[in-house]
Amino acid sequence: MATNFPQNPIGPKLEPAQVILAPIVTEKSTHQSQHRGAYPFRVNQWASKEQIRAAVEELFNVRVSKVRTQNRKGKVKRDRRRREAKLASWKKAIVTLHPDSPAIEFY
Repeated sequence: MATNFPQNPIGPKLEPAQVILAPIVTEKSTHQSQHRGAYPFRVNQWASKEQIRAAVEELFNVRVSKVRTQNRKGKVKRDRRRREAKLASWKKAIVTLHPDSPAIEFY
């Protein structure tokens, strides 16, 4: 546990493993990681850009140059009986690594 991990003044206190929930592995994300050094992650909705940067640097031992975030709206889905249900909204972060930083290996 890092003692100087940044915290938001609002919301719960988060540890680095609570900030980064999962990597997003798709064809587009694989292309971005190989050609641009950008890795997308599903992150906690309370996490700030500073917390995401610190968590990625601590968990994967890399240098982060830029963090972009998106709040993704939950979709409305229907089942066979045409009942509607809304999926949960979530937050996505695209982390760009410094050019001299090593690559992140998910597998």
